[in-house]
Amino acid sequence: MTVLFALLSLAGVVAAVAPRLLSRTEWQDREPVLALWVWQCAVAAVLLACVLAMALSAAAAWHAVRGQLFAFAPHGVEDAYGFGEFGPWSAMCAVLLALGAARTAAMLTLEVRVERARRRRHRAELLTRAPKLPGEERGRERLVVLESERADAWWLPGTPPRLVITTAALRRLKGRRLDAVLAHEQDHARARHHWLQHCAGALATGFPQVPVFAAFRDQVHRLVELAADDAASRRHGRLTTALALVELNADRGVFGPCPTHHAQLPRRVDRLLDPKPRFSRARRLRLTALAVLIPVVPVLVTLVPGLHAMA
Repeated sequence: MTVLFALLSLAGVVAAVAPRLLSRTEWQDREPVLALWVWQCAVAAVLLACVLAMALSAAAAWHAVRGQLFAFAPHGVEDAYGFGEFGPWSAMCAVLLALGAARTAAMLTLEVRVERARRRRHRAELLTRAPKLPGEERGRERLVVLESERADAWWLPGTPPRLVITTAALRRLKGRRLDAVLAHEQDHARARHHWLQHCAGALATGFPQVPVFAAFRDQVHRLVELAADDAASRRHGRLTTALALVELNADRGVFGPCPTHHAQLPRRVDRLLDPKPRFSRARRLRLTALAVLIPVVPVLVTLVPGLHAMA
């Protein structure tokens, strides 16, 4: 019972405290990839604690589950968890946690289906506006140029992926600035940022009352853009990347007195033009290792009684 209570308490503490602690840090804009990793570790710790709590409560409620869970455990390990002390509420706890897991899977499935439907619709529009040329091979990565008066460029995931750019963007962006925009979009594809956004959206939609899930969704959209900006600037320079962002979005009112929903773009440009020094490699490794320890804690809490019984 103590382990189950500790796991549930740990999940609640991480879910409530992690967003507050991370929101107070100023280094996330300097190291967006590392910040994404820390957020993922915090979310993973909450999910893992709930899954382990569900397994232990199910083992306490049903002997069949307990037999499968401790089938290969040494003698005395099962008794160390004191399943007889859990009481009748263990089944209710297991069912509630299982319902939460089912809701998570359902929301992720819904998110993927909605995105696939949107992607199919966009691909149909692209095929209408930019049909395949005679002799063009199927299944290869393809750059699609759309006739449009609005400067824009985006990556459309799928099989095969599509890098879409409008003729207005081609007229406005020249040389390395165009290369910087393409590098930005290609980094989104390489890092699979769309999957990270889908998972964050599914968790926040399924459990809007959990602070870490809502904060994770909000931060992911910002951090993936910063990470892609950094990838482009490493190849083509910060000034070139900043100028490319300005030229690509000049006619959207982003940099005016009444910014649109793209209000983060001016901050991205300022960040590129006035960069803060990155962490040293040793410091990045230390923060990465510390982040890994967050989801390890629920595992250690779960194993403590068994390890104590074997000692």
